Amino acid sequence: MNISVEITLLPLENDYETSIKEFIKVLRESKFKVLENPLSTQVYGPYLPLMNYLVTSIEDCFGKIESGVVNLKIVKSDRSNYSPNF
Repeated sequence: MNISVEITLLPLENDYETSIKEFIKVLRESKFKVLENPLSTQVYGPYLPLMNYLVTSIEDCFGKIESGVVNLKIVKSDRSNYSPNF
């Protein structure tokens, strides 16, 4: 089963941009398809491998910041080829 995950990292610290950029670089280095926009990052792949990867990546990220929030939206399907039809 493939999933689409939208991730938003919100470090609660003054130098938030560095933490966000480092987290995105980690996601880019994965074997999963990664798409970015100014508000979030989308990652696409098989459910269990992707979720296991995200658990580890988020834990590593949290180890590098004082405080922060991660918002996840998970969709049961690969939406990477979505194109608006309006």
